[in-house]
Amino acid sequence: MGKDFGKNFKEYRKLSRMTQKQVADKLGIHQSNVSDWENNVSRPEYENLIELAKIYEVSICDLLDVNDQK
Repeated sequence: MGKDFGKNFKEYRKLSRMTQKQVADKLGIHQSNVSDWENNVSRPEYENLIELAKIYEVSICDLLDVNDQK
C-alpha cells in the first residue's frame, strides 16, 4: 500500500491520549475502522482525514508525514 500512514495515525492518537473507541465515537464510525487505518488495512476517507487532524490538533501534512519541500 505504500507509505505507512497507520503508524502516524496511531502515534498521534496516543499523543492525544485517546483510545480507538474514543476516536471512532467522535467520527461516528466503528472502532474497527480506526484499527484498520492504524494497521494499514484501509485508509480514511478525505472527510475523516480532516476530522482526524482536527481531533489530534495537527495538520493533515503532519498526520500524513508529508513535507512541502520540493
